[in-house]
Amino acid sequence: MTAPRWRFLLVFGLVVLAIAGGVAYLADSDPDGLDAVTQRGCTVVETQQGEQLDGRCIAQHAEEHAFSGGPLADYTVGGDDRWTGVAGVIGAVVTLAAAGGLFWGLRRRTGGN
Repeated sequence: MTAPRWRFLLVFGLVVLAIAGGVAYLADSDPDGLDAVTQRGCTVVETQQGEQLDGRCIAQHAEEHAFSGGPLADYTVGGDDRWTGVAGVIGAVVTLAAAGGLFWGLRRRTGGN
């Protein structure tokens, strides 16, 4: 690979990591659009068991997903909101590695006889 291509990929990777790590801290902790729509008709009430929905809404039938206890659940590392940027960087690295691996594996090869 030529030097300009490596330089481009390096700069691209650094920009992606900076955006993933920096912008993650600006993310809003309030419910997103889908959560807000599914919670219409309900109010969130804090109880000793945690949050509970009062009223009638779609979200009352929601369940935790299979990875809710995972190390990167809720865009954090180990559930600690201070590590949101690290979770963003990890996600970006995994995505870039998967995409790069797919592109490399599926690329058109020239005959080298």
